[in-house]
Amino acid sequence: MKVLYSLGAVAVLAALGWLGGAVAGLRGLFGIVLPYAAIAAFLAGLAWRVIRWANSPVPFRIPTTSGQQRSLGWIKSGWLESPWTTLGVIGRMALEILLFRSLFRNTQAQLREGPKLVYAESKFLWLGALAFHWSFLVIFLRHLRFFLEPVPGCVLSLQDLDGFFQVGAPVLYVTDVVIGAALLYLLARRLFAAQIRYISLATDYFALFLLLGLAASGILMRYFTKVNILEIKRLAMGLVTFTPVVPQGIGSLFFMHLFLLSVLVAYFPFSKLAHMAGVFLSPTRNLANTNRMKRHVNPWNYPVKVHTYEEWEEEFHDKIKAAGLPLERE
Repeated sequence: MKVLYSLGAVAVLAALGWLGGAVAGLRGLFGIVLPYAAIAAFLAGLAWRVIRWANSPVPFRIPTTSGQQRSLGWIKSGWLESPWTTLGVIGRMALEILLFRSLFRNTQAQLREGPKLVYAESKFLWLGALAFHWSFLVIFLRHLRFFLEPVPGCVLSLQDLDGFFQVGAPVLYVTDVVIGAALLYLLARRLFAAQIRYISLATDYFALFLLLGLAASGILMRYFTKVNILEIKRLAMGLVTFTPVVPQGIGSLFFMHLFLLSVLVAYFPFSKLAHMAGVFLSPTRNLANTNRMKRHVNPWNYPVKVHTYEEWEEEFHDKIKAAGLPLERE
């Protein structure tokens, strides 16, 4: 039911986007008002979450490490596995953000006959996540050609590199194929792996279906139907320069694509997708492991009245002695 509800919600959103492009009176709403509202919700929501994370107290260092901590001089420490310097933390964060280093080390546990608990590597999840995120980033950068005039040379070079394996016309972008395959794998993993399906929420499926709908509508526009690229760029340039216009002849499929994008942008800060910003504020990642090198005092400590052992023994002296327990003072 969770899968059906999520799929149905995305299907309704796609139909609404199509309707917004088919009805002339709704094109201003779906082409101008909703994109602006989605961006405003994204900026406000992400700022709210980042401020909440930044204000969360971290009274002591809790870095997650997988290497030897620096202690005695004759013990070899892992400067990247368990960094104690800012440079080491930056290196570990860079590997985490760019290559998903912790996910690369992910393992899966299976209970087999015996019973016997077996641990095995789980590299397909790492590969699928890496393929999706990098493809999404490249596609996002490619789309900058619609919002910039003149188009920067780096964007054009990236577009040429993405279409290096040209197959007919229009040019086939590698990232279009990779992002579709990666999203289908991530969805299949949630559908067919019993353990993952058990812990999956409707919001997990909703995000995947929304991304799949966004990718599918974009692929349809590029390879299977004709859209007016010049008019689309005119709309995009109008949005970024705050002189919006809704050109004619763009097509309902584009408005469906734009509406799904607007929903994704507005939904982003209030979902698990916000881990894009959260990873930079994670105390398990962004703190140097100096627990043995430096004494860390909780800055939120305040004076409290304590009940010392001597006071406790004096209070219960007779009962302790009657029970035959040892006393510090007879």
